[in-house]
Amino acid sequence: MLNFLLNSKKNMLTQNFEANKKLIPYSISFEQNEAEMSLTEHLEEVRQRLFWSLSLLVTAIISCIFTVKNIVKLLQEPATGIKFLQLAPGEYFFASLKVAVYTGFFISSPFIIYQIILFILPGMTRGERKTILPVVIGSVILFVFGLSCGYFFLAPAALNFFINYGSDVVEPFWSFEQYFEFILVLLFSTGLAFQLPVIQVVLGSLKIFSSRLMFSVWRYVTLGSTIIGAILTPSVDPVTQIFMSSIIMILYFGGASIVYLIERSQENNNYVDI
Repeated sequence: MLNFLLNSKKNMLTQNFEANKKLIPYSISFEQNEAEMSLTEHLEEVRQRLFWSLSLLVTAIISCIFTVKNIVKLLQEPATGIKFLQLAPGEYFFASLKVAVYTGFFISSPFIIYQIILFILPGMTRGERKTILPVVIGSVILFVFGLSCGYFFLAPAALNFFINYGSDVVEPFWSFEQYFEFILVLLFSTGLAFQLPVIQVVLGSLKIFSSRLMFSVWRYVTLGSTIIGAILTPSVDPVTQIFMSSIIMILYFGGASIVYLIERSQENNNYVDI
């Protein structure tokens, strides 16, 4: 009897593990799955993946709420020597909740993107899979680099400008809520700017734009980077805008160079096939 119960329990655990393994596999296969799923099975898969994604998102947000003071101190680091004030009842409370929610979204976003990829991969060909995976991985990595660049370079440069400008006239006391909105827009804008090479690679892979065309319009890129830098930068100081414009230009020419290398690689492969 005891052996029967143990075997039954073992079979149940094995079945649950295999069911979850289908939703959260340890590796992504490039092979095309020929099996067709019914509408009910698709809806069930969507429900399960949505459940896992929301569960991790809620867990991440709750964890961030309990550690929000450390996150707030981390966000305050670029504003050295500034004293933050609570100008309205509950201002810090609601601002800290926003910090926790946005941080939770950021922490759980790789898993959510992973679940989305797993859902759409079975309907793709082998070539499409080999294209989308590097694009998504590169996009996530560049977004993290963009956040780091904004936090360690752009934010201190902008804040130092505002602190030093008029420091002999007014004493800097800032609202934390307004500071949080400023730092959030700056970090998010920098992360978006770092997606430029990914967009170029996608356009180059689809044969919409060639690397020669990308390099030939460098004058328009210089003008456009200045305008985009002014739009993406939440502050009006020239230092931050010039820094942002320079980053956009470096990213653009880096993306064009990657497209050029991809084109050369494809030409070499076609030559070998011939």
